[in-house]
Amino acid sequence: MLAAPARPDWLPSADFARASFSRALELCCSSASVVSSTSPSGPGPLFPDLRMFPELNNLLNTAPDKAEQGRLTLLCDARTDGSFLVHHFLSFYLRANCKVCFVALIQSFSHYNIVAQKLGVSLTAARDRGQLVFLEGLKSSVEVFFQTPEEPHPLQFLREAKAGNLQPLYEFVRTALTPGDDGEAAWRCPVLLVDDLSVLLSLGLGAVAVLDWMQYCRATVCCQLKGNIVALVHDREDTEDEENDILLNGLSHQSHLILRTEGLATGFCRDVHGQLQIRWRQPTTQRDRSLTYQYKIQDKNVSFFAKGLAPAVL
Repeated sequence: MLAAPARPDWLPSADFARASFSRALELCCSSASVVSSTSPSGPGPLFPDLRMFPELNNLLNTAPDKAEQGRLTLLCDARTDGSFLVHHFLSFYLRANCKVCFVALIQSFSHYNIVAQKLGVSLTAARDRGQLVFLEGLKSSVEVFFQTPEEPHPLQFLREAKAGNLQPLYEFVRTALTPGDDGEAAWRCPVLLVDDLSVLLSLGLGAVAVLDWMQYCRATVCCQLKGNIVALVHDREDTEDEENDILLNGLSHQSHLILRTEGLATGFCRDVHGQLQIRWRQPTTQRDRSLTYQYKIQDKNVSFFAKGLAPAVL
């Protein structure tokens, strides 16, 4: 059982440039709006359709009706875009009737909703019925930059001279996922989904501060509330980024499951888009199990196959 550590001082780090995040605000303004379907009243299965990535569920030996609890899943991508895994787990846990807190720092709500609809899930319907709590980093940052919030904002560190205080973001997650007295206990379990943690480093936070925040979230979500955490981190192996390496290594040692996507060493291929390594970690026995597959991303699905056994090759 993971015990909650003493409250850290949210160690400050060097103040890096925030220009990349400001430029990303343009994505929010240009995203198309999505019309959602009417959500049913009361908790219960919201998405009877079973579209998503069934082959990935088979590889992980899981399904929405038998999802494990108390797990930290680390998503990692190198020389490729592993965001399709984020979309998979988002639709997976919504189908599993879990309460989901999604800290989205990369794309707008409309973007995630458009992709989710292809997988048979309406994020708008889930948000309206209280199953999904969505923190839209692109939109929320405008409030932080140009307004003075009356209460602490989850992204309050953007206004600080030296970024380092993630306590408001932790309180946002804890409040969103802690069951209340209004029937929220009917949800199966809470889930925290983060896309992605590497953005926090580029905004001026140090790896220690991000790891402290993840430790708090893990103690609360995984241990106290018996829920799950899924977080994406980029592997910048082609650059000497010490802070990113510290973050990635620290989370790797804490994770129960690691899904690592990599681009092909030979470059672009029309029939094989990348390689996925699945690593199950056993912290108690220190014995890990690993499998490697190649994959091809399609319009509404992802196909997985053993190395050299792509349908086009055969």
